Amino acid sequence: MGMWASLDAMWEMPAEKRIFGAVLLFSWTVYLWETFLAQRQRRIYKTTTRVPPELGQIMDSETFEKSRLYQLDKSTFSFWSGLYSEIEGTLILLFGGIPYLWRLSGRFCGYAGFGPEYETLGFFMKDAVKKFIVTQCILLPVSSLLLYIIKIGGDYFFIYAWLFTLVVSLVLVTIYADYIAPLFDKFTPLPEGKLKQEIEVMAKSIDFPLTKVYVVEGSKRSSHSNAYFYGFFKNKRIVLFDTLLEEYSVLNKDILEESGMEPRKDGEGDSEEIKAKVKNKKQGCKNEEVLAVLGHELGHWKLGHTVKNIIISQMNSFLCFFLFAVLIGRKELFAAFGFYTSQPTLIGLLIIFQFIFSPYNEVLSFCLTVLSRRFEFQADAFAKKLGKANDLYSALIKLNKDNLGFPVSDWLFSMWHYSHPPLLERLQALENSKQD
Repeated sequence: MGMWASLDAMWEMPAEKRIFGAVLLFSWTVYLWETFLAQRQRRIYKTTTRVPPELGQIMDSETFEKSRLYQLDKSTFSFWSGLYSEIEGTLILLFGGIPYLWRLSGRFCGYAGFGPEYETLGFFMKDAVKKFIVTQCILLPVSSLLLYIIKIGGDYFFIYAWLFTLVVSLVLVTIYADYIAPLFDKFTPLPEGKLKQEIEVMAKSIDFPLTKVYVVEGSKRSSHSNAYFYGFFKNKRIVLFDTLLEEYSVLNKDILEESGMEPRKDGEGDSEEIKAKVKNKKQGCKNEEVLAVLGHELGHWKLGHTVKNIIISQMNSFLCFFLFAVLIGRKELFAAFGFYTSQPTLIGLLIIFQFIFSPYNEVLSFCLTVLSRRFEFQADAFAKKLGKANDLYSALIKLNKDNLGFPVSDWLFSMWHYSHPPLLERLQALENSKQD
């Protein structure tokens, strides 16, 4: 009887208090679920102290231990930062922080950045200032125009708002690599040579309309490796991180200098001890492995993954704007967060998209994570059809090492969080492909 009486009392509360309580309850439920998953994964980091048998011949103990400790440090930082953020958010809601800040400033503007491996404080500060300026130059006019469209759009403003955000996203995708990214990183054309010729041959074999290949100097901000393509229709470009290319890696040049090795072919004339040292610490992939990684990336294009993701994104955007149009007139939503006499449109966007949509966003995020892993397996299979299974197998291991990825994952943590399948699962799929 006591429990049912409590539920009845809750339903008799004003609608705004029920909404506020539901938002807080869901926020803490998500936080506790994420913390539970993180602790499961942290237990893996603590207990898995030996290289898995599957990787015994291809991953040394030093790299494995370095990755394990790195991930432990990350999980510790993530726990405390997550706890702080959750408590801070709860206190802001409980003590009316949103209406207070609204009255204080009259507007919201946000900036957050995290640079994993900046070389110097000066570089970090310079990068942060540039990011802030670029973000504001884009965010302020776009936000202002969006609010204006919502204000004058009438009953069907959600259609115009969706079309506006669609156009903005397409414009940003078009100009990002040519005009925005070069503000932060140096892009240079890949020199003529065997690698470029082989990339062009592979692109032509699958009818990929390649026009240019660039190398981006990503090593100055991070040791992480990557490759991607961009562009619409018949104007596609490929971008390779210098950390992906063994012969471009700054780290490899430093290792050669430290070891006293000359840049001879395949380490010819060097002692076995020096060769082993360099092999374990070397960064990046050989040309054949780079081609395998590109085969995977081009598989996303050939299999229509990019188009499918754009369609899903725009369907979600349209649905969200439609639901926003339905909910924006509900005064109890504003009252739940302390706005009793006014309903600012910008606050409505914040409340509805960040708080009211949070259950939907969690479900959507999980579904997209599952879909992304499926796409990754399909792209791996595509690279295998190009005859790149062996090279992709070794490339994945090298990239995992360079990115300090930990090869062992808790199944529940990885299912919820990983947009890419765990390394061992991808290697097993490729191993089956090689056997086939």
